Amino acid sequence: MLFHLSIDAGDPQRVAAVLAELFGDGAITPFPPVAEGSWLAMAGDDRNTMVEVYPRGTELHEAAGGDDAIGIIRDASPRRSATHFAMASRLTQEAILAIAAREGWPAKYCNRGGMFGVIELWIEGDRMVEVLTAEMQAEYLAAMTVPNWQAVLAAGAPA
Repeated sequence: MLFHLSIDAGDPQRVAAVLAELFGDGAITPFPPVAEGSWLAMAGDDRNTMVEVYPRGTELHEAAGGDDAIGIIRDASPRRSATHFAMASRLTQEAILAIAAREGWPAKYCNRGGMFGVIELWIEGDRMVEVLTAEMQAEYLAAMTVPNWQAVLAAGAPA
């Protein structure tokens, strides 16, 4: 299981605030250990799930000895990334879509290969997050087991 992950954003505080809102009962705090201007979206769930949001262009670098990794901001220009994540939300599909509309971020319902639904939400228009309502979470958990995925692959990889 994942406990936290990190992404970068043009406006880390705003993005962290929206992610915390999407969690349902989340909160945000500054997160300066890695890069100044970073924010932390906390889900407030039983796993203490968090998303660290760094300024756009932050790269993580290994530090010497036992020191923590450091963040160096190199290029803050917008760019696409293969990195994305799926997050659980306590909100309804309508509420999630309303938040995306308020922020001016593209969002739509998608069905992943007929196996489970997600709301594909594009943070700041260029970072994908799959947001799952309670119903979508149940579909995901039922579909994405090791045996089920192996059976899908054996039947021919989905398009």
